[in-house]
Amino acid sequence: MEYLDQIDLLKLPKHVAIIMDGNGRWAKEKGKLRVFGHHNGVISVRDVVEGCDKLGVKYITLYTFSSENWSRPKFEVMAIMELMVSTIHKEIAGFMKNNIKLNAIGDLDLLPAKCLKELNNAMETTKGNTGVILTLALSYGSRREILHAAKNIAAQVKSGELEIEDINEAVFERNLFTNDMPDPELLIRTGGEYRISNYLLWQIAYAELYFTTKLWPDFRKEDLYEAILDYQKRERRFGKTSEQVN
Repeated sequence: MEYLDQIDLLKLPKHVAIIMDGNGRWAKEKGKLRVFGHHNGVISVRDVVEGCDKLGVKYITLYTFSSENWSRPKFEVMAIMELMVSTIHKEIAGFMKNNIKLNAIGDLDLLPAKCLKELNNAMETTKGNTGVILTLALSYGSRREILHAAKNIAAQVKSGELEIEDINEAVFERNLFTNDMPDPELLIRTGGEYRISNYLLWQIAYAELYFTTKLWPDFRKEDLYEAILDYQKRERRFGKTSEQVN
């Protein structure tokens, strides 16, 4: 029986976050430049988004370029940015056809002007779509996001808009980049590494973590279905006992 046939459509995660790791190693194994892996990783993105749409998963957030990735070799960074520009431009028609809304989080002002312009254009074009919400985490680092939220809250207190006593989790979450989406219930990391890499640290407090050795360019919707099936077999207790949950 295929994984898709085993999935309970009534117990889907609303939000799936993915750390797309392994592009460079995939290319190296084939004797190619790392950029070759990034190009092929786009195929995986398209297939996984299609899989989410088929199932009815509403939110998917992809760790596309971290704040730490700026320290990579300049050639690779520029190649990734050029790939991003061309890919977003090519995918707009598909987004509209499939009712996909594009979103982005991170320090977007650090992106090259051409890249930011293409991104903003795609987000504006797709803002009325009501299907899958595809969020790209770009120039994103969770610690920086948390600091940004803390500074925003401090400014609100200083200006008199907010009392210290009123600061709670809900207030903090409103100041995060992800304030308009639910927390991820499933975090997938490809590439065989077992770490979070500064990704959505606040938001994944109760997410189920799924690690696979498959490199991102080889990851397809069938692998997504396998991860979701694994998620559905887990008992999510949120600090309670099994007896309380059951």
